[in-house]
Amino acid sequence: MYIPKKVLLLGSGELGKEVIIEAQRLGVETVAVDRYEHAPAMQVAHRSYVIDMLDPVALREVVEKEKPDLIVPEIEAIATSELLKLEEEGYNVIPTARAAKLTMDREGIRRLAAEELNLPTAKYEFADTYEEFLEGTNKIGFPCVVKPLMSSSGKGQSVCRSAEEVNKSWQIAMEGGRVQNGRVIIEEFITFESEITLLTVRAVNGTMFCSPIGHIQKEGDYIESWQPHAMTEGQILEAQKIAKAITDELGGYGLFGVELFLSGDQVYFSEVSPRPHDTGLVTLVTQNLSEFALHVRAILGFPIPEITLVTPGASRPLKATEELADYTIEGVDGALAVPQTQVRIFGKPVTKVGRRVAVTLSTADSVEEARENAKKALDCLEVK
Repeated sequence: MYIPKKVLLLGSGELGKEVIIEAQRLGVETVAVDRYEHAPAMQVAHRSYVIDMLDPVALREVVEKEKPDLIVPEIEAIATSELLKLEEEGYNVIPTARAAKLTMDREGIRRLAAEELNLPTAKYEFADTYEEFLEGTNKIGFPCVVKPLMSSSGKGQSVCRSAEEVNKSWQIAMEGGRVQNGRVIIEEFITFESEITLLTVRAVNGTMFCSPIGHIQKEGDYIESWQPHAMTEGQILEAQKIAKAITDELGGYGLFGVELFLSGDQVYFSEVSPRPHDTGLVTLVTQNLSEFALHVRAILGFPIPEITLVTPGASRPLKATEELADYTIEGVDGALAVPQTQVRIFGKPVTKVGRRVAVTLSTADSVEEARENAKKALDCLEVK
């Protein structure tokens, strides 16, 4: 007998909104939490709270009040040490509190992947101070990739191409991190043909993989994704081997977004998120079960018989170019006139520079045509 559960979602953006919708389709009671009012997932949840999720006291107060069956982090910036304590007390953190803590910052997950699991990664150094940062960039060499240890949607990330750009990259990292500390990661710049997201699902009946998703990033944030991405059988097998190794180590049930670089026959591990991935928005139109439906099924303990790619597809996010307290999205009629295209408007209360506010989703007989359609639809949209 299935008894509907209560889910507490920590982070209520556009990805969390889709998780809430899928959970409610299975009769789940939903509670959305974020640091600002009227976040997208709050608009569809049964109840919501506005707190500083980095405040362990505030986080615990909500958990003890709601007593959820499942605590589901949707972002990195959470008091993960408190999640560890809550898990020890019997609460079920998805996929596990350790996974949430490890993937909250890039150091924990990178050291786990490279030093414990021996997965192929770019060379890296960490730095707490500007002096250590100078030393680290000299060790790695130029160009190198600089990222705050904890950030989202590419904030604070840059490519440092020469010694003259070191100070600029440091400042970008300091301003873009979710938590105000000076620690950054300096990575070897890998010349790669493409980068992919391999959505990996750990469910009661085993580990499964979605068709690989290709994507293009600018300043660390995705500007386009498509599925499937063309890969050789050898690349797919290596990618799946890496994804299974890292997700097995993290444990628990749920969907993981494993980011990988493809360079010739070599596949490099980049990052992993223990939750639905922004590039995976394309699965809303390409698969029999979207990444959100897969995540919800898995965390509720249901089996997933198969994951089927129904059609090629592509996505393009619409981003704001300025801060607006009141805004509209124009051109939706034109976007929806593009064949086999959908538009999802997230309903965020205000805009910020670079903030995603909507996405176009297109399908077609080929990936190339789907990508063209998604771009045509995006070109119709404007934030005013």
